[in-house]
Amino acid sequence: MTNQEIYDLIACFERSSLQSMKLSQQDFSIELSRAVAAAAPVAAAAPVMAAAPAAPAAAPAPADDGNTITAPLVGTFYAAPAPDQPPFVSVGDRVKKGQTVCLIEAMKMMSEVPAPCDCVIEAVLKADGELAAFGEALLRIKPC
Repeated sequence: MTNQEIYDLIACFERSSLQSMKLSQQDFSIELSRAVAAAAPVAAAAPVMAAAPAAPAAAPAPADDGNTITAPLVGTFYAAPAPDQPPFVSVGDRVKKGQTVCLIEAMKMMSEVPAPCDCVIEAVLKADGELAAFGEALLRIKPC
């Protein structure tokens, strides 16, 4: 199974109402599940779930005009390779196509996010350690 197929599978799972899913093929297996609220706060969890779709409605506001680098999967955004190291990029940095600009951690696997073109970093839109949704803008860029 390719990385893109895994990303697509995760995206489909996120859009569905499934609570868990397990897929096994020959030498590959993946299990996805959602956090389940305790029985007492279920009533409180409903408003949170109702509020969650409002965020994706706001996310497409920066119409993807090709001037952002977006999250290729759902996961935790990391600006640096390790907590004690400098970030991959900073505002004003000029980067080359394919250069790693950040990491996304999903299911204890780190995925490098490359620059789609030669560009200048205009803004870092996510905080280090913050959760990133699939397709959410991580960095604003100016193509060179």
